Amino acid sequence: MKYDFLIVGSGLTGAIIAHEARKRNKRVLVIEKRSHIGGNIYTENIKNIPVHVYGAHIFHTNDKRAWDYINNFSEFNRFTNSPVANYNGEIYSLPFNMYTFNKIWGVTTPAQAREKIEEQKKSSGITNPSNLEEQAISLVGRDIYEILIKGYTEKQWGRPCSELPAFIIKRLPVRFTYDNNYFNARYQGIPVNGYTEIINKMLEGVEVKTNCDFMTAKHEFESLAEKIFYTGAIDEYFNYSLGTLEYRTLKFEQKIFDELDNFQGNAVMNFTDSKTPYTREIEHKHFYPGLETRGTVVTREYSSKWSRGDEPYYPVNDSKNNSLYEKYKALADSQCPNVIFCGRLGEYKYYDMDAIVLKAMYNVEYIV
Repeated sequence: MKYDFLIVGSGLTGAIIAHEARKRNKRVLVIEKRSHIGGNIYTENIKNIPVHVYGAHIFHTNDKRAWDYINNFSEFNRFTNSPVANYNGEIYSLPFNMYTFNKIWGVTTPAQAREKIEEQKKSSGITNPSNLEEQAISLVGRDIYEILIKGYTEKQWGRPCSELPAFIIKRLPVRFTYDNNYFNARYQGIPVNGYTEIINKMLEGVEVKTNCDFMTAKHEFESLAEKIFYTGAIDEYFNYSLGTLEYRTLKFEQKIFDELDNFQGNAVMNFTDSKTPYTREIEHKHFYPGLETRGTVVTREYSSKWSRGDEPYYPVNDSKNNSLYEKYKALADSQCPNVIFCGRLGEYKYYDMDAIVLKAMYNVEYIV
């Protein structure tokens, strides 16, 4: 065989595995079906602003190993993610914190905020939350749920909150302090020149082919290497033979303002009402504090139902889909000993970027 490893996909998972395999003197080929490398963290320079083409990506972690590793490839700024919510023209602080509680209820102390939440939880009769709606009310009360969670979440997932699993909202930070830092991670930032620079450095010296779809010549590609790291969708690999896993997809609407230097005053604005068709607006220059450019670039993000042919972004990890994934995983384990299914689509799992780094490093250390 011509290569030791074939890596399908040039996103963060594929690029790290390729980089580390090459350091170990392995013969590596990376193929990418898009016209560019980088997967969903691809950034493109527009008006001297590194634009996050496929949605905002902010690296945050408490793991020093992940932080040190990614910093080998770029200088990072100290961007702090402090999104705001727009509900019918009213602006609220995110994550939910004392500024939020003060605006909605007029409370000024953590004890008052906790008392208000407990009062609304009790009046709702929730003791053991069984869905997202009940979990949200238990965390922050009915008022905040109605204003800042319900509309946004139902747009994001395309179904009522009462039909969504509770675990989705458990990641949501709630703070009884005047702290607008969304992630509260020890390390946080964005590469000063964008993520594409990182992927380029990871893939230095590695053979890469773009506009190259693995599924169009699957058997031919499989014959090229002793082992395959596959970062595409696991159900697509098996031609959906057991059924189709569900995802949510995203559509992006980009606007370039030549004469306007500041569109919304913040990097991320969530639109939490149900009437606004998009979920959020991203103004990219605010990801780079101190960046002085003429003009600005804004991206509106729409969440919609995924169909085959669309780009899958978020796995729908309900019990039905998780059960189907386990069947595909069993099929992969029994029929594909030389294929490692990895990353968000290969493992049908939502990953933060630091977890991607650590898992890719694990794959290299224990498999390569």
